[in-house]
Amino acid sequence: MDTPTNLEAPLRAIGDLLDRRGHAAAIVIVGGTALNLLGIVSRTTRDVDVIAVGNLTEGIPPSTLLPPDPLPEYLLELIARVARDFGISDDWMNFVAGGQWQTGLPPGFEERVSWQRMGALWIGLPGRIDLISLKLYAAADDIGPSSRHFTDLIALDPTSDELVAAADWIGTQDPSPDFSKVVAEVVHHVLEASH
Repeated sequence: MDTPTNLEAPLRAIGDLLDRRGHAAAIVIVGGTALNLLGIVSRTTRDVDVIAVGNLTEGIPPSTLLPPDPLPEYLLELIARVARDFGISDDWMNFVAGGQWQTGLPPGFEERVSWQRMGALWIGLPGRIDLISLKLYAAADDIGPSSRHFTDLIALDPTSDELVAAADWIGTQDPSPDFSKVVAEVVHHVLEASH
């Protein structure tokens, strides 16, 4: 199967199909697709990582976020149809990142989401500090300079204050001394790579 450089076209197709069927949906995405849409990176992405869904009110951006599971059946059907139409993987849109709700999103996450509209699909993009926090967390889990999470974190060009704030939040997720040490090492390498 071919993998698009970014998955904007399949997302737009979902929005168009929703519109034609008189439905609407709102998803908040993280990872490579979010960074591509924000223009921070331009890299091949295999999937769309959905971390939340929005509670829709007619015609305005969502104001409340919820965990992404379960999704409405009509949206799951459209995701499968778009996978078939574009010849992409069945799991091109996944909800693994939604597991973050179990331990908590960064404080204020919901208020920092910015919304784009693609037909009847609202796409929420997290704020800068949230992207840095989630990428630092992922980079600490996937160590090495060739890690896409590490290179994405470098592309975000975080300040030392942003990295400290992100590391503080990660400490609420996994307070173990060993993981804190790994996070500190990643922070050190990011700062070295940025200067």
